[in-house]
Amino acid sequence: MFLSTAILLLRLSRKSQQNPNFSIPISKPITLRSLQTLTTKLKHLNNAENETGSSSRGTGVPNDDYFAAIHHISNIVRRDFFLERTLQKMQINVTSELVYRVLRSCQKSGIESFRFFNWARNQSKYEPTTLEYEELIKTLGKTRNWDTMWKVAEQMKKQEYALTPEMFSMIIESYGRHGLTDRAVEVFNRMKDYNCEQTTQVYNSLLFALCEVKNFQGAYALIRRLIRKGGIPDKKTYSILVNGWCSSGKLKEAQEFLEEMSRKGFNPPVRGRDLLIDGLLNAGYLESAKGLVRKMTKEGYLPDISTFNSLLEAVCSSGEIEFSIELLRDVCKLGLTPDISTYKTMIPAASKLDKLDEAFRLLHCSIEDGHKPFPSLYAPIIKALFRNGQFDDAFSFFNDMKVQGHPPNRPVYTMLIKMCARGGRFVEAANYLIEMTELNLAPRTQNFDMVTDGLKNCGEHDLAKRIEELEISLWGV
Repeated sequence: MFLSTAILLLRLSRKSQQNPNFSIPISKPITLRSLQTLTTKLKHLNNAENETGSSSRGTGVPNDDYFAAIHHISNIVRRDFFLERTLQKMQINVTSELVYRVLRSCQKSGIESFRFFNWARNQSKYEPTTLEYEELIKTLGKTRNWDTMWKVAEQMKKQEYALTPEMFSMIIESYGRHGLTDRAVEVFNRMKDYNCEQTTQVYNSLLFALCEVKNFQGAYALIRRLIRKGGIPDKKTYSILVNGWCSSGKLKEAQEFLEEMSRKGFNPPVRGRDLLIDGLLNAGYLESAKGLVRKMTKEGYLPDISTFNSLLEAVCSSGEIEFSIELLRDVCKLGLTPDISTYKTMIPAASKLDKLDEAFRLLHCSIEDGHKPFPSLYAPIIKALFRNGQFDDAFSFFNDMKVQGHPPNRPVYTMLIKMCARGGRFVEAANYLIEMTELNLAPRTQNFDMVTDGLKNCGEHDLAKRIEELEISLWGV
């Protein structure tokens, strides 16, 4: 009787946390207790920093407590209308790392991030670094708060912080993403006012902005200027322009550009055909990319492995898994060596199609190549075995992978429990649930409910009681 009541209270308390409109008497104390815990953690962090004179990450404060505090502060910045007053009451010992992490987690809240940064600047013992300024400028650019972004840049200039080419690159790209090419060009020309060099990275950012609005004539002129100024185009330079032409369906122009650059002695760091394949894939022209790769393999040429992996991923996403398996066999015969990304794409794809022989072959090839199987490699095979009703084979294979591969993670155990329950193997599901908790992997509430109900229905009342006790010991009431 006590156990059933405890389970009921536990589930009601979870409902109250998930649904704000759901009200039970114990929900308020739980909320107060959690807030008190966070406040205690923040004070503990401050005390640790004061005692050592360093950031809390360098003390004995657990990482979970530190990141819980960061998360709590970030929520205040994003949601609290009076965020300065709330933060002041918390008596936080502000450090550069704390400010940077909060700004990183509030990238979609431009003005709120700016308010938090201004509040932090007014705190004693805190001096902002270039890292925080750059992160704030990036956030303000992404959220289209241009005027505020330039105010921050002017603050940096007044405090004699160097505005780096990387920062100008971020600003130009932020204008380019929103189609504001004229503003991007203006920023590019203003760089000399800040004594900042126009590097290849900056040229690439402006090139991206021009290609976003299909201004290919201006983009090509910009590349000629880069070469005239003594700059050297890099892989990204070629990729941006080729991707832009391919997205507009101008494959011929892209090929002519690569040939012209080659004649001038500026060969791209990767082969031109690989750039064209990437461009076609990025533009969504999958059939054209497939045709180009087929043509290459017939002529005895092999694509770059990263390009080939991108193609495999796109083909598998479109549902043409058999084509990707056949293509992989062809290129392997020509001497292409798959890498771990190839296996991460192909093993789940083959398993999804119930081609288990092919999936096992690829897995063994990856092991022979020296790759220790990740859960993402062996989990799809286990799921396919379950779908085919081969439960004993699935259990045996999972035991082998626990020895030969990386340790299973929470999603793998969740899948095992769910598939066992669907097949009526509730005792095995309970064993995996227990094994999961022994590895400090917290199961979901639904897992406990599913296993407990299934065990009771099949007459395993003692084991069901043990699972309920395990749930109580983990979550309490």
